[in-house]
Amino acid sequence: MSTDSNNQPPKKHGTWAVVKSALAAFVGVQSAKNRERDFEHGNPLAFIIAGFIGTITFIVLVALVVGYVTSR
Repeated sequence: MSTDSNNQPPKKHGTWAVVKSALAAFVGVQSAKNRERDFEHGNPLAFIIAGFIGTITFIVLVALVVGYVTSR
């Protein structure tokens, strides 16, 4: 058996890493290094789901704030 590190599969992103990357990209502060890491080792479906959940959460929060402000 070879202990060569080149034969190991790339490390997958955990849930927290996906959420952190999606939030950073959503705000626009994602570093180039992290973006490259996400594209090389990340699962696209995980980032799509995180982006969708983030977008829906943002829309709901804006709607709640607008509803609160206009009801006063």
